[in-house]
Amino acid sequence: MYPALPKSYKGAYPFKLGTTSFIYPDHITPNIKMLGPYLDEIELLFFESQPAGMPSRQEIKEIGQLAKDFDLTYNIHLPLDISLGAPDSSKRLTALKTVKQIIDLTAPLAPSTYTLHLPYDEAEFDNQRIKRWQGHIRQSMEKLLAAGIEAESISIENLDYPLEWVEKIINDFNLAVCIDLGHLIVNQFDIQAAFNRYYQKTVIIHLYGAESRHDHLSLDKLSPINTDIIMPILKQFKKVVSLEVFSYDRLVSSLNFLEQSWQKYNRRPESIM
Repeated sequence: MYPALPKSYKGAYPFKLGTTSFIYPDHITPNIKMLGPYLDEIELLFFESQPAGMPSRQEIKEIGQLAKDFDLTYNIHLPLDISLGAPDSSKRLTALKTVKQIIDLTAPLAPSTYTLHLPYDEAEFDNQRIKRWQGHIRQSMEKLLAAGIEAESISIENLDYPLEWVEKIINDFNLAVCIDLGHLIVNQFDIQAAFNRYYQKTVIIHLYGAESRHDHLSLDKLSPINTDIIMPILKQFKKVVSLEVFSYDRLVSSLNFLEQSWQKYNRRPESIM
């Protein structure tokens, strides 16, 4: 028997608060059953593209019923082992088919967003390679949207390169943005500048602790400096915040830290501005 969360956080914040579908070492459905009574949204992890890792249509139906039972919504994290910008055209085609397959499979769940990584896997960072990679992404995105996928349903997550590299693609196709605060911290990007630049397009924030080169830690691992930057950002945000951790202990620590920090910053009106 898995331990339950100590209390409900439904409706506790101006944003929808969620976490991942891998808090307990089990499949997606048992995680939803344990987490659904306590949170607003669950980030369903489809980290691998292999068919064996996909829920069946019957499981999707059950997941949809759980959303009704728990007054819950979902967002989908698309696989990490695919790339719409891969140099190999066959890999790009596989990525397109995978994204389309998952979106079709999970459409009955009406996810708030489908979060997509656009990895840059080249060894060098010269302009020619970057432009070729951008061109591959653009071609892939054209094909994806031509297949009937709604652009606004896809949120592009910042990774280990400046999001400006794909900003024109995001704007040209009217894609959404996922701000991963941990990636900003680990890669030493300016958190406030990123939020200011992409706030209008951001539909989900991935939130967790990070220090040195380690990420997806509990939220209490945030430095005081980063906490001072992040809390006012959260106070402005009205959409989805996903505590992107992968264990019960890290989730409970993160929930406690968020609650304590929220109360602290509520007593500091100047920090909201």
